[in-house]
Amino acid sequence: MKGLGLCLSGNQDFENARRLRDTGAAMGEKTIVQNRRARHDYHILERFEVGISLQGTEVKSIRAGHITLKDSYAEVEGGEMYLVGVHIAPYEQGNIYNHDPERRRKLLMHKREILRLGQTIAEKGFTLVPLRVYFKNGRAKVEIGLCRGKQTVDKRHAIREREQAREVDRAIKDLKRTK
Repeated sequence: MKGLGLCLSGNQDFENARRLRDTGAAMGEKTIVQNRRARHDYHILERFEVGISLQGTEVKSIRAGHITLKDSYAEVEGGEMYLVGVHIAPYEQGNIYNHDPERRRKLLMHKREILRLGQTIAEKGFTLVPLRVYFKNGRAKVEIGLCRGKQTVDKRHAIREREQAREVDRAIKDLKRTK
């Protein structure tokens, strides 16, 4: 790979070299908002990092944390992917040219990946749900998940497992305290 002074082969080595290049104190990820409801309502099968096309004051509003992912989803239309239902509040210090809070926002992804995801969600009944919004190296990114809806039984089962794990942790903690 040029510029790194590394001689690496294979796809995994390329990813490792890219991570080495991109690491730094000033660079990193800062999560703005997470969609915890999506983890409860859906089985997340695959995750994708996509860019998002924003207007003017939307970036400042997102940095301030004024974004809501409730009831939002991604859709593929005409070979392009859009984020629908995301509410980005107007920027407080903005002027008359502030953005529309509920507009559809274009997601930036390779064309091949968009077409593949479009076929998958059309055929098999999957949906694309935003899982989190974050800044990576100063650019706004959205993590979307290819998801399938959970049944009520699955939700109850997940809650039961979580509660059992908590009880086990409490019991272990109590045992350690008594010793």
